[in-house]
Amino acid sequence: RMIHATADFTLADSTRFSPCAVDAAAAALTRGSVIYADSAMIRAGLSLARLRVACPGYLAEHVLCHVADADVSREAAEAGLPRSLFAVRKARRKLDGAIAVFGNAPVALLELNRMVIEENVRPALVIGMPVGFVHVIESKQELTGLDVPWIVVEGRRGGSTLAVAALHALCGVCHG
Repeated sequence: RMIHATADFTLADSTRFSPCAVDAAAAALTRGSVIYADSAMIRAGLSLARLRVACPGYLAEHVLCHVADADVSREAAEAGLPRSLFAVRKARRKLDGAIAVFGNAPVALLELNRMVIEENVRPALVIGMPVGFVHVIESKQELTGLDVPWIVVEGRRGGSTLAVAALHALCGVCHG
């Protein structure tokens, strides 16, 4: 799915999975776990029909994205920091057992990594595919050293399209 979405055959060589990532994803999707999206683009790109292949009970409300919330925008403006940082913090209580999907915000992925290390947050799966130049490689490398299931695209590549394609493909391995 990721190669089809991008026409980039080199993704086969740069996509990495932690042991049991696919099994963890299938279990989380089958039980209808919350999905945290780091961007509205991911939320918009996720197909409820595909999610319902894994779990017929999936609703739009199961996909959380707080980057456009007024309180998140206000906090970010006051602190002079990215909205994505405050958005993932807002989702903190819903992240245990959730599928956390990052296609845009390496700062938010770094914050989730911190929560895993310091606060014992345990997502069912982290799709770590932020794209860009600042903190992108570091956020992915740190994630791969954590004791949570993960899927990453190494290097600076990533984005919403890849993250959504990965999650849609994972829905296909479920027998909802």
